Amino acid sequence: MTVLRRIGTTLALPAVLFTVWWVLSADSTDYFFPPLSGIVETLGDEWLGSRLTADVLPSLLRLTAGFALAAVVAVALGMVIGLSRTVRGVLEPVLEFFRAIPPPVLVPVFILFLGIGDGMKVAVIAFGCTWPVLLNTVEGVRAVDPVVADTARAYRIDGMARLRHVVLPAASPQVFAGLRQGLSVAIILMVISELFAASNGLGFAIVQAQRTFAITEMWAGMLVLGLLGLLLALLFRVVENRVLAWYHGLRRAHRAP
Repeated sequence: MTVLRRIGTTLALPAVLFTVWWVLSADSTDYFFPPLSGIVETLGDEWLGSRLTADVLPSLLRLTAGFALAAVVAVALGMVIGLSRTVRGVLEPVLEFFRAIPPPVLVPVFILFLGIGDGMKVAVIAFGCTWPVLLNTVEGVRAVDPVVADTARAYRIDGMARLRHVVLPAASPQVFAGLRQGLSVAIILMVISELFAASNGLGFAIVQAQRTFAITEMWAGMLVLGLLGLLLALLFRVVENRVLAWYHGLRRAHRAP
């Protein structure tokens, strides 16, 4: 019953907003704000057909590659920086410099070195996702309980064993917080990267529809993008709840009277 109530609570507001949009736009004759019924019909005809493999799938592959690359690099580098005060002192100014540069500004630079293919788009996504994951990983490593660290040292748990059994589990809630932020950034950068010299993808298709005044198709593409973001967020939450089941259980135990 609790699960059903949670699902109902999650879907209640989107259902209300969708219904209001449907009712208010039902009699719309405005070319730029078509009825939602027409947008949904176009979504089914266009985006669940040929565009699913021609545009949605390439975008998903680029997003997955960029996000995975950022996650691996940022978590590994964050562990090194978080564990060493010397490394942190040396790298912090450089990292802060690059973190302050908005990834879209660097798109021309990525095009110059990587061309206009998928490699450029993956690099843009990976660059933007790296920073929230990296910074959260560093903070998670630095926040390891000193008592736990001293206990591991007393039992001579060091090297990879300490990293695997002490540091990584303790930092994992912060790491997943960074990954959640990085996923949102990845979706935005996926669209932005597809605005430059692209021939397929969600961002390309939406802009092309806008430029050719295919307004209904443009709205349908935006709806697909929003639904994609929602599905990815829900999938990430499932993975996070499974990996961090011990952490959420511990929090519930502390809240229990």
